[in-house]
Amino acid sequence: MSLRATARIVADADGSLPVLVSDGPLALRRTRAAGPYTRVTVVGAMSAPLGGDRLAIETEVRDGARLLVDSAAATLALPGRSAEPAAYDVRITVGADGALRWLPEQLVSVEGSELRMRTVVELAPTARLVLREEQILGRHGEPPGTLITRLTVRRAGSPLLDQELAFGPGAPGGWDGGAVLAGHRATGQLLLVDPEFAEKPVEARLLGETAAVTPLAGPAALVTAVAPDALAVRRLLDSALSRLAPVPSV
Repeated sequence: MSLRATARIVADADGSLPVLVSDGPLALRRTRAAGPYTRVTVVGAMSAPLGGDRLAIETEVRDGARLLVDSAAATLALPGRSAEPAAYDVRITVGADGALRWLPEQLVSVEGSELRMRTVVELAPTARLVLREEQILGRHGEPPGTLITRLTVRRAGSPLLDQELAFGPGAPGGWDGGAVLAGHRATGQLLLVDPEFAEKPVEARLLGETAAVTPLAGPAALVTAVAPDALAVRRLLDSALSRLAPVPSV
């Protein structure tokens, strides 16, 4: 039987979490954090998403709040009894002077699975965002399932980024060719939005041979990377994050 579950997080400027609602396999836990951020960790309570599952996390960062969301382990997209693809929706809003660091562990596309993941972010003009997504195409020694992800970000009501990625047997031809992954099986994106970039724009540049920083049409930058494995892609994105958006100490 397919699952339907929606977890919810609401963060206030005083560090409180007036809403922290777990649902189904999405267990939310307030965890200890260093620095000014309130931290919530997503703990997988069961194997999911399976084929046919419909999962969602809704997150609201209210005006002036600072929130860090991470996860305890990688998310595995698994085949299920249903022939329908699984769906995983992430819906985020960040209010005025709010800050969100969305840093989950990797998403692993297991052979035989089919997952469609959609992340939609609405930002106030003075909001700050660090958002990381990593996709691992198959467990060790196996081909990937079908994975389609879409990231849509609007700032002050205007489009900032709308990007779709597709991998695996159901993707258009060429996804693993030289112009896309070039044989790599790990890929990741790091989106940074900060009003300060309006005065000091991020410069386009390469980060080694398989990663790059691209400034966007707004106070934002996108880091993209491919690598042979999960550890290598994380190192690339962590290096970019430490340069572009260090965590404030107070």
